[in-house]
Amino acid sequence: MPFPLVDPVRGITTGEAPSASRELVDRAVDAARGALRGPWGSWGPAERARLLHRVADGIEARFEEFVDAECAGTGKPRELASTVDIPRAVANFRSYADLLAGRAERSWHTPTPDGRGALNYTVHKPLGVIAVISPWNLPLLLLTWKVAPALATGNTVVAKPSELTPHTACLLAEVMAEAELPPGVFNLVHGGGADSAGQWLTEHPGVDAIAFTGESRTGSTIMRAAAGRLAPVSFELGGKNAGLVFADADLERAVDGTLRSAFTHSGQVCLCTERVYVERPVFDAFADALASRARELTGYGPMVSAAHRDKVLGYLRKAAADGQVLAGGGVPRFGDDRDGGFWVEPTVLAGLPEDHPAVREEIFGPVVHLAPFDTEEEALALANAGPYGLAATVWTSDVSRAHRVAPALDVGIAWVNTWNLRDLRTPFGGVKASGIGREGGDHSLDFFSEPMSVCVKL
Repeated sequence: MPFPLVDPVRGITTGEAPSASRELVDRAVDAARGALRGPWGSWGPAERARLLHRVADGIEARFEEFVDAECAGTGKPRELASTVDIPRAVANFRSYADLLAGRAERSWHTPTPDGRGALNYTVHKPLGVIAVISPWNLPLLLLTWKVAPALATGNTVVAKPSELTPHTACLLAEVMAEAELPPGVFNLVHGGGADSAGQWLTEHPGVDAIAFTGESRTGSTIMRAAAGRLAPVSFELGGKNAGLVFADADLERAVDGTLRSAFTHSGQVCLCTERVYVERPVFDAFADALASRARELTGYGPMVSAAHRDKVLGYLRKAAADGQVLAGGGVPRFGDDRDGGFWVEPTVLAGLPEDHPAVREEIFGPVVHLAPFDTEEEALALANAGPYGLAATVWTSDVSRAHRVAPALDVGIAWVNTWNLRDLRTPFGGVKASGIGREGGDHSLDFFSEPMSVCVKL
């Protein structure tokens, strides 16, 4: 049965997409496995690197189509899609092509009793068929973040994008064909998770590894599915990211950065800051400035679906009953067809206890909670509390404090006096319920490869 495609900006159905049957998932996995035995299996790193550059060229050639598709699925502002999502997809393919070209194998000369020695060296082989399951918030960026290194290392892929946002994945499949990728190397199936394409793909005995970005609870389900056959998994999961603002920080810079880290894509980014702890002497000034700026925000987008909007609003109702709403807290009215869409106002909260659902649980919307702290030790304890550990921000003018506090945070990445400044070669991922493994640079190439040792007696 097909599923509807809904425009989040206006809340209207714009089309439909096919939902893959179990048989179609089987065919996709079989095609991917067959391609490993075909011409693709004999391609070397240089040929694969050239292919990745052709894919990047293809995305750039159809740049505006990709922007249109990204906005149609997510409702995000066109400026965001055209300056972040689509350029980053291009960069994903180019960066892994360049990393692959410069990747070296290691070797060792080993002494032996007869004096002749032995040569030991490693080779990296593809894992095989990779299931790539990507989320709805950054559909193309996060899909290509996994597909590019998987192909760079010689694997084949069966990808399942979110059923809410399949638009750019379909265009990517067209670009793959235009780039003359051998048949079966990249396969695309659509559908939901439980009792649908997602479950059938992750449970499939022909899938050799799984790369997933999404909710922590879904990650646990996928991990159970993979455990029976000991399939490797790479997970980037949820977060309840903290920000720390010290009294010595450049307050204007901290407010600007927090506004961006809390409300980019209306908070629908795994790295967004949902709770900010501010040193008490500057708490009131920071809270007043952030709330004022939040009330003035324009050009933000809607929630991706009616269900997600209702989830966010449910948290806001609880927060309003138990704490303070400094800005937002409701649904904006535009007086046009946007009033049918899935909008939530940028919201600043305060005064909630640390065990409140709006402080402890991932909301994934344009919502940030503020609380004061008195000491550095208290700030770290507050930031490190809870089940998640993806990212954090630290705002301070004290260089010693920056280098002391950032490594003490229980997260996969910490930004000091900035947010979401990425070098694609660095490790990316979370700890605790925020993920397993690391993506980026050699970390991704290593995950998608099986190292093999060869020993030659001389």
